[in-house]
Amino acid sequence: MRVHRLVVMLGGFAAIALATQPARAADACDGVAGTGKAKLTVVAEGVRSAAGEVAFTLYDDDKSRFLAKGGKAGRVRTASIAPRTSACFWVTPGHYAVAIYHDENGDRKFNRTLTTPKEGFGFSNDAPTTFGLPSFAKVRFVVPEGGTTIRIRMRYAR
Repeated sequence: MRVHRLVVMLGGFAAIALATQPARAADACDGVAGTGKAKLTVVAEGVRSAAGEVAFTLYDDDKSRFLAKGGKAGRVRTASIAPRTSACFWVTPGHYAVAIYHDENGDRKFNRTLTTPKEGFGFSNDAPTTFGLPSFAKVRFVVPEGGTTIRIRMRYAR
């Protein structure tokens, strides 16, 4: 009887431990599938290490909310997998924008000096960031009724 209780108790701890593990990239989705929803898969290419996590942030078709505090439509954080990490969003078909960053130190902040990012980052359409942040027009893309997959190249300053 004691052995049985111990096995049941250890099994319960194992279930708790498994439930608190970070989602695998294949399981990392925001939103719920259903009528009128399309699956947007975002793949971060060129992730340089498995340290930390990759944050995928989705923005609706509103340039005033793009990169604004509280402006996101959804976010997925998932364990980093080199060289590519993916996430998905269940969305209504339409126009969106995505920003990503590789949170290598796991502090859930995009670390940077005054002028240089310390962590990898990227934007939908691989929009250029030569002179500051890209415009909303450069990152905007369409999610059709059948869903889509977009790829974003991770950029590292160092």
